[in-house]
Order: sequence, then structure tokens, then C-alpha cells
Amino acid sequence: MAEAPKIELFIKASDDGESVGNCPFSQRLFMILWLKGANFTLTTVDMKRAPEVLKDLAPGSQPPFLLYNDEVRTDTNKIEEFLEEVLAPPKYPKLCCRYKESNCAGDDIFHKFSAYIKNPNPGLNNMLEKKFLKSLMVLDQYLLTPLPHELDVNPDVTRSPRHYLDSNTLSLADCNLLPKLNIVKVVCKKYRDFTIPSALTGLTRYLDKAYQQDEFRFTCANDSEILLAYHSVAKYLNK
Repeated sequence: MAEAPKIELFIKASDDGESVGNCPFSQRLFMILWLKGANFTLTTVDMKRAPEVLKDLAPGSQPPFLLYNDEVRTDTNKIEEFLEEVLAPPKYPKLCCRYKESNCAGDDIFHKFSAYIKNPNPGLNNMLEKKFLKSLMVLDQYLLTPLPHELDVNPDVTRSPRHYLDSNTLSLADCNLLPKLNIVKVVCKKYRDFTIPSALTGLTRYLDKAYQQDEFRFTCANDSEILLAYHSVAKYLNK
């Protein structure tokens, strides 16, 4: 029987240096390892203290990074690909998407959100909010559109009942998108009193289902940690 790999994931620490910090890339890899069901050690890295572990293992790098059987990997996308390759069936579940469209669903939301939340000019707010809202609507439409395997089961279905981007189980695409949506939700509420409209039923269902999953809700940074990270970035509108 093959010996289990020795895996350690280093992620950004919170401001107090102890818990999970605000970093969607760290959360993405944390979720993947949890969903894989692999045994791993989670180490939070306090960037304010420039710990020796960074100098020794990954000089010049920022978390997240992965130590896999004493080999260091620092590129998030490549770590994801590597984990999908080495933590494979039958022992570990496959997390890649069946449909390539699922991988890019919602990929412009964070960019539109950033422009919306960094703008202090009331005269530009409506335009930026509409662009941001449109990106949410595109994602909502994707979540409501039946995928081919759903149409194979029921050719007459007009609205998809699936929970997540690609199916009823979390995928790599969800691990990438959900941490960003959590940041969007928290920051928009604080700085714009904006909440995702309930009329976006596909997106609302998606988030509701995701927050029921331990692999997502227990890997999220605290709201206060997210707001602290955006304190110098997000802008209230000028009066």
C-alpha cells in the first residue's frame, strides 16, 4: 500500500496572526484539499513578522504555497493542477469541471466589483453599479441554464435545479469563485449597502447551498478580517 503523501498548506494569517486571513487564493487551495479528503497540515503565515519559514521554504513568495513530500510549490494555478493530478481517483475525488464554460462563469465579477467599490465619486456610482450588477446577472443566468447532462435526463427542463457551477457537487471552479463572492458580499454591504438581489434566484441558491458546506463556510475569513483588508482600498461615496 502506497504511503500517504505529506502535505502542508501555508496560507495568509489574519491580522492577529492566528486564524485564517483574507486571501481568496489561500481559501481556494484550502477548499480543494478539504474536498479531496486528503490529510494535510494547515499553517498560517503572519506576513507582518516575516517568518523564517518564508525565507527558508519560499524566498520572495507570498502565501499560499504548498509543501508536498518536501517539494515546495508556489503558483496557485499550478498547485491546483498538481493536486488534481496527484490526488486522483479511486482514492480521491476528481474536482475538475465537466464543462469548460463552468471554469470561466463569473470571471469578470471581481474586476467589476473592484471598480465599483474603489470609486468615491457619486456621479459614477450608478454606472459602475450597473456594470457590476450585469456581471452578477450573467452568472445567475449560467446557474439557471440547464447543462447538457441535465437535458439528457429531462429534455423539457427549462431551469436548472443544480446547486453549483457544474453539478450538485463543488468543483475546482467553485473553489475559485466562491471565495471571491464572499468578499464581494461582505464589502458591498459595508461600503454601498448593496446586497445581491433576491431576484437573482440562481445566484442566491448557489450562495445559500455553498454556505451550507463546511468546506466553504469554515474556510472563509471572518467578515471583520475582510473589512480590515479593504479598509484602505474601498471608498465610501463622497457626500
